[in-house]
Parts: sequence; C-alpha cells; structure tokens
Amino acid sequence: MQKKIVYLSLIVFAGIVAYQVFLKATEKEIHPLTKSWEKAVPHQQIPKGLASLSAEQCGACHVKHYEEWQHSTHSHAWTDLQFQAELKKESSPYLCINCHIPLQNQQEFIVTGLVDGDIYQPVKEKNPHFDKKLQQEGINCASCHVRDNVVIGSTGTTKAPHATRKDPVFLSEKLCISCHNANAVVTSTLVCSFETGDEWKAGPYYGQKNCISCHMEPTKREVVAGFGERLSHLHYFAGSGIPKVKGAKTKGLNGLAFYPSKVEKSYAVNQEIVYHLKLKNEFAGHRVPSGDPERFFGISMELLDENGKTIVQKTDRIGEKWEWYPAAKKLEDNNLNPKEERTFAFAYKPTKKQKLTLAVKVTKNRLDQKSADYNKLDERYPLFITVFDEKYAIEVR
Repeated sequence: MQKKIVYLSLIVFAGIVAYQVFLKATEKEIHPLTKSWEKAVPHQQIPKGLASLSAEQCGACHVKHYEEWQHSTHSHAWTDLQFQAELKKESSPYLCINCHIPLQNQQEFIVTGLVDGDIYQPVKEKNPHFDKKLQQEGINCASCHVRDNVVIGSTGTTKAPHATRKDPVFLSEKLCISCHNANAVVTSTLVCSFETGDEWKAGPYYGQKNCISCHMEPTKREVVAGFGERLSHLHYFAGSGIPKVKGAKTKGLNGLAFYPSKVEKSYAVNQEIVYHLKLKNEFAGHRVPSGDPERFFGISMELLDENGKTIVQKTDRIGEKWEWYPAAKKLEDNNLNPKEERTFAFAYKPTKKQKLTLAVKVTKNRLDQKSADYNKLDERYPLFITVFDEKYAIEVR
C-alpha cells in the first residue's frame, strides 16, 4: 500500500514538473518597442488655451496656414486610398500607421510591446483617448507643433492665447526626416525604402538648403490677423503635385528642368528626323523621383500621321523597379541624382511625303496601372500628372 502511495506521488510530481516545463516552453516573451518607427508620439494633453488638437481648431486663428495645409498631402495621409488599401492586406503590420497618424491620440489602440518581437503580434490595449475625428486629419498641425502639452513654435511668443514654447531645433529638418527617411527591412516581403533624407545628406545642398527651404517656402505675413507681419512659412508642403483625390487642389514642386532640341518644320523624304530631350534634376536637393519606390517619370515620344494614327512610339522611364514576392528586391534604379542630367533621343526617317506630328510628353507617376488594379484603385485616385507636353508639326516634302 505504501509503495503504491509512493509511486502515485512520484507520478503526480513528474506530471507537475512536466506541466511547468510545458508552460515555460510555450510562454510568450514580450519585447519592448525599441525603434522610433515602432511607436506613436505619446498621448498629448490639449495645451492650455485650446479646445482640441484638431487642425480645424488651429485654423480659427491661423487661417492661411490651415487653408494651405488642406491642400497638402499631409492632410490626406490617413484617408489616402492607396494607403488604406495597403492597410487591409495581411502583410501590413500595425507600425505603418505611425507615420500617417503620428499622435497616439489618433490611434484606436496603444501598442506596448511585441510578442516574441514579432511585429505581427503587437500587444494592444484600447486607447481611452482615441479621437476619430483627429485621426481623419492625418498629419495635422499638432503632429509637428504639439509636444509635452504645449504648442511648439519658432519664436515662443507671449502674445498667443495658448501655452507655447520656442524650439526651432525641434521644428528643423530633423522632424521631416523622422518620417521621410524610413529605410528598413521589416520582413522578407516588406521593405520601407524612403531614403529622401539620406539622398539630401549625400547631395550638393546639404548644409546650404534643407527640406524647409524648398517645401515650406518662407514668406512675410501676419501669422494671426492683427499681430503684425513677420517671417512665416507656407504650409502646402509642396511635393509631387499629384492630387490624392480626383479634383483636389494641391501644390507641387518639380525638380526637373526640360531642354528640348529644335525640330524643323519641314524635312525631305529620307531625311532623318532627330529629336533630343534633356532632363536635368536642376532644382531638387534629393534624387528624383524620391520617396515611395513605386514613383516614376514616364517619357513618351510618339510620331503621328495626319489622321492621328501612331507611326512609331518610343517610351522611357526614370525610377526604381522592384520585385516584391517571394522576397522584396530592388531590380533597377535609374533615379536622377541632384544636378544629374539625362538625354532621351528619337529618330525616324520618313519614306514618303506626308504631314506628321511629333508628340512628346513627360508624366510624373505615383504608381503604374498594374499596381493600381492590384490595389483596386479606381478613377477617384489620380495616378499621374503631366509635367511636359509639346507637339511639333512636321511636313515631309
């Protein structure tokens, strides 16, 4: 009887030990968030003197700034149709939203860590301060100007009706680069390749001009009506100029300068028609295109007969080409460096008398039609704008 009790005790003890070993083996380790892009800007209290953190609230006094921001891509950062399509994919991790809605106040959940360091297993808790309306504003005034529950400015004025703090270093290009230089291999099929900051640092304007110099043009005006004129900056955040929604107004910057060759009005039969178009990255302090690796410039040279029928067409492309599956890999990259130039040529020898039109067009593209179809993006989402469009009438005598 005593032996049975001893055996039974040993079995129970062994079972307890085995269960503890099993629990230890299956226990999940919570890794803290260590990288800047893994975290949102911590919760911000509404600065004293304000009723909310919304851009609309700021616009009550900063009227021009608010109007300009409404035309910016920042204001569409969350509602952007392509971004929303990307978010719906299983391969999209939580952290992508941290650049598009940077404030914790804008996010429905607070992420406190990662299970076993896996970005697809964030430890989430409901955000009691989540503001749905604020979320829709994307990158708004508070995204850049509110920290530690005060409004950060470049002057620290005491005239403002809200709490302020002067910090021009915080509002420098470092803030821009915190999002516009996200370069990391997240998983084998998910790569962030936004290298505008690195391109600028490697370019000829580093130390002379920065993001703010070009994308927030300085101007002298009243920041608030009745407070007198002073140095200010435009808040369009001018970029590609491709609107995020069909019909939306936007402000663009074009880094390219175009130098077309001369085309004669008449040519003889069998006399070669030769045309050159030189493109130079004359104005941008970074490569063009820059940012999203799907952006590209399309160059088309098309010769048409008098009925508008295409005789011959030549197309070229400036931009990166990627393979995204089974592993993300850059295949090509012919983006233009600052001050770099490239010439595209067209030649055709007519064999009969006729009237021709040489149509030359350069488009700035957000993404190609194939990618748009894959993301189920319809005509509401503009894919490109035309930045050079010339037609040359030619008579072959």
